[in-house]
Amino acid sequence: MMLREITWLEMLVRIIIAFVLGGMLGMERGLKQRPAGLRTYMLVCVGACLIMMTNEYVVQQYGSGDPVRMGAQVVSGIGFLGAGTIIVTRHNQIKGLTTAAGLWAAAAVGLATGVGFYEAAIAGAVVIFVTLSVLSNLDDRMHRKTDHFEAYVELPSSVSLGMFMDALHARSITVEDVQLDAHLAMDDGSRSFLMMLSTSQRFDRAELMDQIAIAAKDADIQLVSCRII
Repeated sequence: MMLREITWLEMLVRIIIAFVLGGMLGMERGLKQRPAGLRTYMLVCVGACLIMMTNEYVVQQYGSGDPVRMGAQVVSGIGFLGAGTIIVTRHNQIKGLTTAAGLWAAAAVGLATGVGFYEAAIAGAVVIFVTLSVLSNLDDRMHRKTDHFEAYVELPSSVSLGMFMDALHARSITVEDVQLDAHLAMDDGSRSFLMMLSTSQRFDRAELMDQIAIAAKDADIQLVSCRII
């Protein structure tokens, strides 16, 4: 006899736990206006739970088969759903990675619940929730001041890229990599670039923007646009 045999009561308990745990994770994402929120996380967690229970039921009823085969398909298949939440913006910013990872983790919580491993499901959901909510503030503080930045810059046609790079270098800002943004064609002949910048000391975004503005002013360069991304 299985340790936690599937009965009507056991089935309802597992589905309710998956529903509650998935909702807890999805609520945190939804409050931050992320692509996948409350309902998405609930559906992923409950769906994974149902698949795991179905697999366990088949083995229990027929006495044969792999009890984790269907669950393995969830682990690989959830990647397609997670990939849909990842967005690469026009300026090569990648958004949605945390949401995609959260969906994958929510599926794992659902699988653990579906197989009756409640202890791991609840502990895992709590750790995931803390990671998504509490540790996000720590992550923000870690990235608030840094010495590496990515910048989007539009230069007028009268200013060469080398001239602008020299102006930055005079303020101890090094251009480590630069690429022309081919997505934009400026009517006035100006050009847009994506630049990887490093600085001799740590700045936040506003401080670096001030340094770039000073560098441009000292070199008598009128920038069309500049922002840290």
